[in-house]
Amino acid sequence: MNTAYASFGKRLVAVIIDAIVIGIAQSFVIVPILGLIGLKFIDESAGMDMEDPENVMALVGSFMAAAAGIWLVSLAIQVVYFSLMESSKFQATLGKLALGIKVTDMNGNKLDYSKALVRALSRILSGFIMLIGYIIAAFTEKKQALHDLIAGTLVLEK
Repeated sequence: MNTAYASFGKRLVAVIIDAIVIGIAQSFVIVPILGLIGLKFIDESAGMDMEDPENVMALVGSFMAAAAGIWLVSLAIQVVYFSLMESSKFQATLGKLALGIKVTDMNGNKLDYSKALVRALSRILSGFIMLIGYIIAAFTEKKQALHDLIAGTLVLEK
């Protein structure tokens, strides 16, 4: 098995490339949704008395629900992207492909979809804790981030 673990720097650049790719993909989905939500808010608030705290709170509640929905759509797009790409024959996202690195299980084998899904979902946890889940890849023996440790995966040079 190839044990040339991908460096933290390569992984960081791959994440940046993937963020750009995901951002572009999300814009095609989220921008139209935001447009529809904006039209709904305009329609809802048109006849409202904005001096009434009840109306203001209802509008704020609607806005918060819409923001949560957008956040969930955004997360879903990310999870699908990482799961599909890392369980594909390429074993890598576009960012990883560009840098010549791939994701494997602990034995160097291609990930099945369920393992790639666990890894993608675990990335959310890596990001929630002030990115510490990502940063630990610079300090672990096998250059594993938290989501790699949870899913039992490695990121290797091709």
